[in-house]
Amino acid sequence: MRKTTATPADVARRVGGIPAQPGRTEPGSVTETLTPGDGGPLRPAVHGVEAVAPGVIAGAGPVGRPGERPTVRLRDSAPEEQPRYAPEWLELREPADAAARAMDLLDPLRIRLANLPGRSGLAIHDLGCGTGSMGRWLGPRLDGPQHWVLHDRDPYLLHFAAVASPRAAADGSRVTVETRRGDVARLTPDALAGASLVTASALLDVLTREEIETLAAACAGAGCPALLTLSVAGRVELSAPDPLDQEIAAAFNDHQRRDGLLGPDAVNVACEAFADQGATVKVHPSPWRLGPRNVGLTAQWLRGWVGAAVEERPELAERAEPYLAARLAACAAGDLHVTVHHSDLLALARPTGGAG
Repeated sequence: MRKTTATPADVARRVGGIPAQPGRTEPGSVTETLTPGDGGPLRPAVHGVEAVAPGVIAGAGPVGRPGERPTVRLRDSAPEEQPRYAPEWLELREPADAAARAMDLLDPLRIRLANLPGRSGLAIHDLGCGTGSMGRWLGPRLDGPQHWVLHDRDPYLLHFAAVASPRAAADGSRVTVETRRGDVARLTPDALAGASLVTASALLDVLTREEIETLAAACAGAGCPALLTLSVAGRVELSAPDPLDQEIAAAFNDHQRRDGLLGPDAVNVACEAFADQGATVKVHPSPWRLGPRNVGLTAQWLRGWVGAAVEERPELAERAEPYLAARLAACAAGDLHVTVHHSDLLALARPTGGAG
């Protein structure tokens, strides 16, 4: 049994920053096909799931179909383990994520998708979809009919993702959604059968080397590209540099590597794993650039960043308390600027079916 490493959102929640989600995920795999309604863009309420759009099933698929075969295997998890992400944190970071994602990777991705053999529309698997921010960002930037398969272990997050999914592609083609409940860390061999593209955000750094190698092999077997965005790079820059900045960053990076997870080493490992499978790999920086317009996100990120560092190195606590207070005061005053470095990775696997 392996506990997942806490993210900044987890640590912030423990100190009162972000409320936990109701309930917990039970083991299993759930599938339900959904089509966003025609009444305009759908945005779920953050604090509940009572308001459900017409045609959308609450919980994004509460039961499985007879004889259905799970395609994602759950990690063993302790009953007391909290969900990895709260929807409030994901909603808070979505604008910064959208601004950070590497647009330069879209053209080579579009070219590859246009040349995939035997495809009528795109089947896109979004791993660890959270509230569906990747689909909202990418779906309207790609042409042609799209069917998104949203994977997450938390049915509460799957509900948000399904309700708020885009209705149309860039050229107006239809977009449909299917949800699959389960932990995406260990894909079974058939999980990506028929996939045109695999996507994920902020996922690689919470995987192990073995799990990334499994993901790379699954993409290679499906002959589909993978767009894996917003993996932490382990570097942070804050305005008015403080001597404690680097100590906090180093402790946080060590915290991210707990229990064999890769943290800031994930992108390098993923590059090797996909290249070993014969894929062409492109990496592009995708930093958060936080300033006065991102006060809420910056404050939550700061609490989690410092909190995880102190959890890793308790001897930092005495100095970290006034450090955090000063940084939060500067943030509230609009005087703090932070660059949190991430990387986006595009792996172009060799397509099956003979196309180059």
